[in-house]
Amino acid sequence: MDRTAGERGVCGAGLGPMVSSYNAHFGEEPPISGTRGSGTIFLTNCSLKCVYCQNYPISQLGHGNEVTEEELARMMLSLQARGCHNINLVTPTHYMPQILSGLTLAAERGLTLPVVYNTGGYELVEALRLLDGIVDIYMPDMRYACDEAGVKYSGAPGYATHNRPAVKEMHRQVGDLKVDAEGVAVRGLLIRLLVLPESISGTEETLEFIAKEVSKDTFVSLMAQYFPAHKAETIPPLDRRITRAEYGRAFKKMMELGFSQGWAQKLVWS
Repeated sequence: MDRTAGERGVCGAGLGPMVSSYNAHFGEEPPISGTRGSGTIFLTNCSLKCVYCQNYPISQLGHGNEVTEEELARMMLSLQARGCHNINLVTPTHYMPQILSGLTLAAERGLTLPVVYNTGGYELVEALRLLDGIVDIYMPDMRYACDEAGVKYSGAPGYATHNRPAVKEMHRQVGDLKVDAEGVAVRGLLIRLLVLPESISGTEETLEFIAKEVSKDTFVSLMAQYFPAHKAETIPPLDRRITRAEYGRAFKKMMELGFSQGWAQKLVWS
């Protein structure tokens, strides 16, 4: 695949980066949003094809506008001028070269904010090594504990096989999450775990991996907000929300393993 010749990748991206929106975002985890918001840039398209994606118009239908690397830099500087705590790049990997160029331009013009790499976690270690010393905060998903689920529900061959070494590499680069006096993240790793119906995500197994292979001091966001979106309404058991019992098992495992940093959510349904 040669994007310079007009071809598009499996992710749907061409040569030019596409942005859906950029703004101060207050819906991230507390150390990321802080009090002034996370300077979030939502990149269009995605290497994952999750059948339950809540942002599928952006990730899979390609809703967004093509921008130049110069425009990316301007967005970053605008978010800094508005007082945001960081530059939060959402689903960035398929535009990595363009983003690095934009970051370089922005840094030359005074960008000093921490860079957040907000990713679905389907990464190659070799690519992540290019970001060593550039990314300050990694915020990956760990969607599945097995490759079969990654193929079935996200069209991602070898998801777990790639995801686990990728997260270890992220931790090698930035370590456990560190926050400033105001509780705002300045550097480190924050992992998101979305609990799915009938343990499709294998969350308990993933928690065991994090505890044994990464760090028990890892900040973990145990997410309960799953709801059927995109194609999920026709794919059991993804056609329903999770139960208290399903989330409770994941939370219990998190406590048993000794995780002391992170967040759990209250369920408002049965």
